[in-house]
Amino acid sequence: MLFTNYNTKKKIIALVDCNSFYVSCERLFNPKISQSPVVVLSNNDGCVIARSAEAKKIGIKMGEPYFKIKNIVTVNNVQVFSSNYALYGDISRRIMTILKNLFPIIEYYSIDEAFLDLSNMSIKNMNNFIIDIKKTIYQNTGIPVSIGVGNNKTLSKIANHLAKKNTEGVADLTKLTQEEINSILKNIDIEDVWGVGRQLSNLYKKNKINNAYELKYSSSSWIKKNTNVFGLKTVMELNGVSCITLETSEKKKRKSCCVSKSFGNKVESFEELKEAVVTHCLNAAEKIREDDQLVKSVIVFIRTSPFDKHLFLSRSEKIDLAISTDDSMILSRACVDALKKIFVKGYRYQKAGVVFLGLVNNNEYGQNLFVDKNSQKSNSLMKAIDSMNVKFGRNSLTLADSGVGHCWKMRRDHSSKIDTSHFDFLPTVKSG
Repeated sequence: MLFTNYNTKKKIIALVDCNSFYVSCERLFNPKISQSPVVVLSNNDGCVIARSAEAKKIGIKMGEPYFKIKNIVTVNNVQVFSSNYALYGDISRRIMTILKNLFPIIEYYSIDEAFLDLSNMSIKNMNNFIIDIKKTIYQNTGIPVSIGVGNNKTLSKIANHLAKKNTEGVADLTKLTQEEINSILKNIDIEDVWGVGRQLSNLYKKNKINNAYELKYSSSSWIKKNTNVFGLKTVMELNGVSCITLETSEKKKRKSCCVSKSFGNKVESFEELKEAVVTHCLNAAEKIREDDQLVKSVIVFIRTSPFDKHLFLSRSEKIDLAISTDDSMILSRACVDALKKIFVKGYRYQKAGVVFLGLVNNNEYGQNLFVDKNSQKSNSLMKAIDSMNVKFGRNSLTLADSGVGHCWKMRRDHSSKIDTSHFDFLPTVKSG
């Protein structure tokens, strides 16, 4: 990193954004497709949720159903992957850890984006500095990123938009004149401004606000009347005022935890539904133990397809536990009991899920007066299971009586099956 004694009083915000993140993760373990058109599909291989630049060029659109592009895929030899969120989450954690170690003030904005506050850092050459960040991430993870720098979050988003279009993958607006910034804003479509969704974009266009420049110089009273506080803040930030703060606080404890999935093929038997519900329960239990929380109530829900109008069924059951717990055995038994109450034979179920409610912090709950040797053994067992699953992949180790066989799994016909918790999947370097 390049530093000097010079320091600026203005806010300097950088946005680090991974390039086609899901695609980059898949390419990381398959260099042969580095120049090929690549798409990643949503759950159950439904729609396109990520595209490489090559896939964009041949006309594949974001959100397009997979069945509609099969001909394009075949003709252009497009590489298709089912979403692998375990892989993407692990790579994301590695990138965010690198950034956290380099920068104390950081906002984890999404799985592939982070805002950095560089305001109090003495930086000699901003362009070289952010190129250095880019290189550090790539050298340590293999994931390419783009970095945009501005005097606030909105302008850093616009800078990142520019960064993705140049060869260096970086852009800095902090040293530009107002005339130069205005020239850039005129070429930023209104829908590309951070925080402007489809509905708001349509409103702006109806009122002849078609780009970021026109939004910048729009009437603040009109913005206040017709949008919301965030809309007004966006206008202020386009004018150089920093008013959208970085959300740098530690992860807030969740009040509930839900795990659910749609099935690749519809499920009819109780045993298959039980497998799904227990698996969701075990995964949710692992999450709340990560946050050091306990569960007071469980909800299990099942439903058929809403398109099966004559056989549509949606049911749920809540069970309150005698004592708040994080014990997977107790929770899974409660979930199975709930499922027994709502299962109806003769229906083809499309989705099942588990919700944990009444979550409390373990350290705030107080010592349970009824803690005995068995509960202590249970805690040790849960820790052992969690530890092994971190090392070898989720659900590698589970409860003997859970009956988890995964015959109900989602459709993932194009899965790369990469698991970074296994050494066998890690890249190797050969000498000579």
